[in-house]
Amino acid sequence: MSLHFDLIKKDGRARRGSVSVPHGTFQTPAFMPVGTRGTVKGMTPKQLADTGSEICLGNTYHLNLAPGDKLIAKLGGLHSFMAWDKPILTDSGGFQVFSLPRIGLDEEGVTFKYEKSGKPITLTPEISMKIQQNLGADIVMAFDVCVEFPTTYKAAQEAIYRTDRWLARCKETMTNKHQSLFGIVQGSVYDDLRVVSAQLTIDHDLPGYAIGGVSVGETLDLMMQAVDAAEPHLPEGRPRYLMGVGYPEDIVEAVWRGIDMFDCVLPTRLARSGVVFGRHGRFRVTKGQYRQDKFPIDSQCSCYACEHFSRAYIKHLIGVKEILGSVLTTTHNLTFYQNLMSTLRASIVAGKLDAFRNAFHAEYTAEEQVKKLGLPADPDAKDDLPWDTFHSCIPTHPERLPQ
Repeated sequence: MSLHFDLIKKDGRARRGSVSVPHGTFQTPAFMPVGTRGTVKGMTPKQLADTGSEICLGNTYHLNLAPGDKLIAKLGGLHSFMAWDKPILTDSGGFQVFSLPRIGLDEEGVTFKYEKSGKPITLTPEISMKIQQNLGADIVMAFDVCVEFPTTYKAAQEAIYRTDRWLARCKETMTNKHQSLFGIVQGSVYDDLRVVSAQLTIDHDLPGYAIGGVSVGETLDLMMQAVDAAEPHLPEGRPRYLMGVGYPEDIVEAVWRGIDMFDCVLPTRLARSGVVFGRHGRFRVTKGQYRQDKFPIDSQCSCYACEHFSRAYIKHLIGVKEILGSVLTTTHNLTFYQNLMSTLRASIVAGKLDAFRNAFHAEYTAEEQVKKLGLPADPDAKDDLPWDTFHSCIPTHPERLPQ
C-alpha cells in the first residue's frame, strides 16, 4: 500500500492525523484546493503552497478533454506538468454524472454530450481508472453514481449497488502500485442505505474511503445526517474524505464528526467575484462601503494580500477587472481555510475541539445564519466576540504542540 495514515490524536470523534503518499505528507484534517484543469485558478504552485496548502485536486473529466491524459503522461504526469511537487488527488468523473447533461447512464458507464462540440464522450470505470493512471495522482477516486437531491429511495438504492459493482471494476483495472484508490459511500439522505453502502465499500479493503453524494442541494442538517450514518462504519485506521464540502461551518461540523479530508471550489470561485472570508463570516469586498476602506480584508490575517493591500485597492482591482484582484482574494481565502484547518488540528491535539467549535459558531456562523435567513444584522454584535476569542482555546503556535 503506497498510502500510510498515522492517527496522532483523537478528541471525541474528531481525529488529528497525517497521510503519507509518494509525493509527500499532508496533515489532517486537511482542506484540498481544487485545480480542475491542472491549476488552481489565479495561483502559481508557489503561491498555492504559501497559503499552507499541502495537497490539491485535478479533474479527470476535464483533463481528459484538454490537453488529454495521454499527453500529460508523455510529459511526465500531472505533478511535472503543473510543477506541483506535493500530493495530488484526482476525482473520477463521477460527479459529472450528476452535474453535466448526459445522454445515457447504464451498467457499462455514462455518456456525456460535450458542451463545446456536441460529440458524445463515454466514461466507464475502466476508462476513468486508465485516465487517472496516466495523470499519475497519488490518490485516485473510484467511478461512482452520484444521485441528485432530492431523489427516491429506489434510485438511491440502485445507485449504491451500481457504485459497488463499478468499484470492483475500478479495483481490477488499477495496476499502478504507487497510486491509492479510495472508494465512495453513497446513499443520499437515507440512513440505512448509507450504512449498507459503507459496509459494501469497506469490504473492498481500500487505502481510504470517501462519503459522496453530499453538497448537492441538501441542508447542513441532512449533510451531517449522512455523515453520522456512514462514519461509524468506516475503519479508524484509514483516512475519511467528505467530497465537495467547503463552507467553513460545514467543515467544522464534519471534523467534529471524524472526517479527515475536504475539497471544494467555493473559496476560489467566490474569490473571483470579490467574496472573501473574515472573522465574522464572508462578505463582498466589491460593495460601495469599501471604496475608501484603508484596512486589509482581515487585520488578523498574515497572507500576502492582507499584509500589503487595502480593501479599497482590492475593490478597485476587481471593479476594473484586473487579474491581480482575483489573485489577492484567492490568496486570502485559501489562507483563511488553511488557518482554519491548522486551528482545528491544534484544538484536537489540545483536547479542546468542543471549545473551538462553540467559539466558531458564536463568532462566525451566527452572522452567516443572519445572512442566510435574510434578517437584519445586529450592528453591536460584531464586537461581542473578537477574533481572539475564536482562537482563544489553543496556544499561539498550534502546530508546535506535542504530538
